Amino acid sequence: MSAASPWRPAPGPVVCVGETMAAMSPAPPDTLDSAESVRLSVAGAESNVAMYLADHGLPVSWLSAVGDDALGRRVREAVGEAGVDVTGVRTDPDRPTGLLLKDPGAEGTRVHYYRKGSAASALGPGVLDDDRLGGAALLHLTGVTPALSGSCRALVERALHAPPEERPHAVGFDVNHRAALWPPDTAPSVLGDLADRADITFVGLDEAQDLWGAGLTAADVRGLLSGPRILVVKDGGRGATAFTEDGACTVPALRTDVVEPVGAGDAFAAGFLAGLCRGAGLTRALRLGHITAASALRVVGDHGPLPDAAVIEALLGLTDEEWRERGQAPMS
Repeated sequence: MSAASPWRPAPGPVVCVGETMAAMSPAPPDTLDSAESVRLSVAGAESNVAMYLADHGLPVSWLSAVGDDALGRRVREAVGEAGVDVTGVRTDPDRPTGLLLKDPGAEGTRVHYYRKGSAASALGPGVLDDDRLGGAALLHLTGVTPALSGSCRALVERALHAPPEERPHAVGFDVNHRAALWPPDTAPSVLGDLADRADITFVGLDEAQDLWGAGLTAADVRGLLSGPRILVVKDGGRGATAFTEDGACTVPALRTDVVEPVGAGDAFAAGFLAGLCRGAGLTRALRLGHITAASALRVVGDHGPLPDAAVIEALLGLTDEEWRERGQAPMS
């Protein structure tokens, strides 16, 4: 296939919609059981994407709701300080800001949610009437939102209701399966349907196997999700494959010293979208996804600093062989 000329969204601003919570976590190697103090940050799949898009220099807005409380003010300020337009974030006088607790451990990081009845869980289809979407080139959503409430699911369904050729903007969708948020046996069909209707869909191979079949390969996932113009299947630290109507393009991941993995998928999506929106071919967009993901892997929070622009350009300019060799050594 031609990895140089994929379909891509029209030039223009990006809008991300979804819940962001205050997040509390101990510093590794401490756990919640043993830590004497915790670090306060913010965590939300869609705002993570928005912040990294802003880091890459794209104009981006985040639409959501927070409570009229200190945590809500903290969330709005943190996302805004990253260069994201947060003027469309509503303050709910009656519902609180959601809260997330991270508990690092030897078997990985466990996440505990306290978001039932949160301000963002009351979001609905009316969010899509915001003026910012009138001039947007891309709307980005995730599978977290439809799990939060009936009105949130209606929001995502409305965004994906029209066929791609009839939409005023492209729609990106990251499956982002969070099993704890879904009633039993509902996520596979709902997320499969929504993912298949987006223009650009992201899914981890591991989560696809959890949702739709343990033995699935990346090519099998494309067989299940044939609708997206671009389907990106991420295979953890091994690599990622972008499927289009012309075929597949695979780029190995960079080897990175991992401090904490939560947020890396959002960072990857942002890097890939940033590359695509700026006219990059699939190889370059996938590389930018891996570079951005590495920034999240190296920090405790969801949002870490990108390498210098010169370092990014040097990595993007490597030959395929040089990229593979670079992937054998931890990225610093």
